[in-house]
Amino acid sequence: MIRQFELVERVADYDSHVDEDLLNRAYVFSMKAHGSQKRASGDAYFSHPVEVAAILADYKLDCATIATALLHDTVEDTVATIEQISDLFGPDVARLVDGVTKLAKLELHPEANHQAENFRKLVLAMSNDIRVLLVKLADRLHNMQTLNYLKSKEKRLRIATETMEIYAPLAERLGMQRLKQELEDLAFAEQNPDARKSVQRRLDFLHTDGDNVSDHISAELEQTCEEAGIPVDVASRIKTPYSIWHKMQRNHVAFEQLSDTMAFRLIVDTVPDCYQVLGVVHGRYKMVPGRFKDYISTPKSNNYQSLHTTVIGPDNRRIEIQIRTPMMHRVAELGVAAHWQYKQGVSPIEAAGDGGQYRWLQGLLEILEHAQNPEEFLEHTKLEMYTDQVFCFTPRGGVIALPRGASCVDFAYALHTDVGHTCVGAKVNGRVAPLRTELHNGDQVEILRSSETAPDPTWESFVVTGKARAAIRRFVRAEQRQEYRKLGQAIAEKAFRESGHEFSDRAMENVLKIFDAQTVDDIYVQLGQGHLTSRQLLAKIFPGERRWRAANAFGAINRMLPARLRRGGNGMDAGRREEHAIPIHGLTPGLAVHYAECCHPLPGDRIVGIVNPGKGIDIHAIDCAQLADLPEERDNWIDVRWDLDPEAPGIYVGRIDTVVSNQPGSLSSLSSVIAKNMGNISNLRVTDRSADFFRIQVDVEVADLKHLTNIIAALRATPDISSAERIRG
Repeated sequence: MIRQFELVERVADYDSHVDEDLLNRAYVFSMKAHGSQKRASGDAYFSHPVEVAAILADYKLDCATIATALLHDTVEDTVATIEQISDLFGPDVARLVDGVTKLAKLELHPEANHQAENFRKLVLAMSNDIRVLLVKLADRLHNMQTLNYLKSKEKRLRIATETMEIYAPLAERLGMQRLKQELEDLAFAEQNPDARKSVQRRLDFLHTDGDNVSDHISAELEQTCEEAGIPVDVASRIKTPYSIWHKMQRNHVAFEQLSDTMAFRLIVDTVPDCYQVLGVVHGRYKMVPGRFKDYISTPKSNNYQSLHTTVIGPDNRRIEIQIRTPMMHRVAELGVAAHWQYKQGVSPIEAAGDGGQYRWLQGLLEILEHAQNPEEFLEHTKLEMYTDQVFCFTPRGGVIALPRGASCVDFAYALHTDVGHTCVGAKVNGRVAPLRTELHNGDQVEILRSSETAPDPTWESFVVTGKARAAIRRFVRAEQRQEYRKLGQAIAEKAFRESGHEFSDRAMENVLKIFDAQTVDDIYVQLGQGHLTSRQLLAKIFPGERRWRAANAFGAINRMLPARLRRGGNGMDAGRREEHAIPIHGLTPGLAVHYAECCHPLPGDRIVGIVNPGKGIDIHAIDCAQLADLPEERDNWIDVRWDLDPEAPGIYVGRIDTVVSNQPGSLSSLSSVIAKNMGNISNLRVTDRSADFFRIQVDVEVADLKHLTNIIAALRATPDISSAERIRG
């Protein structure tokens, strides 16, 4: 354990304005506060905050941060209070200690909601002062270094998993590569000890056998650069077991196939020298194609800058070379700690405007603001933090960093949420491309927009950034709620009318507490979702009355449809049924209303709605054979009718079974007829074939039943087509 004067001297070595009195008082206060407390290792508990302070001193942080490290557990684990910390050490230190204290239970519990809620607190705290996160990372590093003293294997594994999923990515986002690698390797040793030992044995052998090789290569690289008149400092490094194992898993290669278990750093004085050295190295050795990356002109989002290349170097060995200036090297190792922005009173969000190093944190805050619950926030932020980046360009030359595998939709949302919501297409390198196109390094992307469009719920299946996924889900939830509200209100109005009562919101307000609702709209949403039935609603609003039950619409429909297939009957004519049915209009299929795939109902078909609790209403054609297998509870059946805007027809899918001659041009005839009649083929499947004929099932996008009927008639009139019939299933 580092002693008091040693800690002060270590800070004084890099900070000429060190507040020795502050550090001494914090050291003594923490030692007295923790008293005789012990850690799992049996050491005095006070050794932990001292080691955390020593870790932060290695990163050359300011006195307030070092003092916070010494005091970070006092409020949580002793009788000390924040007020006492503020009186003794000032408001700045007290604010930092309070930020860390609120996160003291960030140790993620098996319950996902605890994990998510505490991570949400972390993002809020570090958005106010990044030093809170620095103290927390150092705290986690020392806990991982002493993890082996915990007896519970389950607890050790939980902490290691949490470190790998949360803390290591956060350290990477801060540019603290050295700390990130140590966290990953310590977690890897707990999660997969056998794999780590295997990799470490090979590294030990390589290190023993390769010391002379490393020195030889370093000397040759240094000599090559000096002959070109460029002074250079060459250093070699062996990658960590986890980084090697991760690359083996990702690329599906054996240890022997890796070319960069050993890397060489060439440190030069200036940026022009970096490019000169690159030219010298490529001029002397053969470059491995596809292995060059320029992070100087396009820095990573954490401000990392360097030139990376792989060459066939001395002794025909493939070696990775990184070329950078001393400042770039400092930033690469220390990240945010190299900038001292916090000393100038610059918050992370303000810093986002200067170089974008904290733009990712702004993105997390946006996700936090709109996430439906902590668990969803944690899911999206994990996506946001795990990045193997590609760099794409806007038409004006702006650089957008995205995770590998990102699509044009991810690019659009990275520009702005509104751009994502209104995108309808994209141009990649000047050519029109589908929105789901995967982007690659150097792609120039132009997003095509329309104010008449909205996000497609299916986008969520291929976007990879947390911001895009959160924005799409948020929009879809808002649309779903609005549709459920409209549907629920229509159901309520119909129920009131059939029970002989005048509909009013006032009557609904009287039962808000009964249905655990804040507003009348909440009740409508419950009705639309199917969690609440009209019978249950009326029974609470008009207790004691039962006459409305006899008028229940689907009691009538059940009588109209003995076997669910017969029309008319029971004195309820179609005109009256249409008048009282709930109109289906302006709703997006897949949200509140779903068109059943068993019968593909189209405008013009007589339809019926089946409540699917929690998912909305499934719309079936009234002669759908599947209705015979559905339950007969009247509350599950909703009387519905089409009520579409002729000025804005929707798109529906009709399914046609065709028999086509097996001869050249017949398939072309089929598609031409459909196209000439303004239909669009969305799917096509050959279901049977012979020497003379093909049976082809075609899904066609149409406006209504009449449109589909016209297409079928045109197909029947085509010589190459033997028959065409509408099918339901």
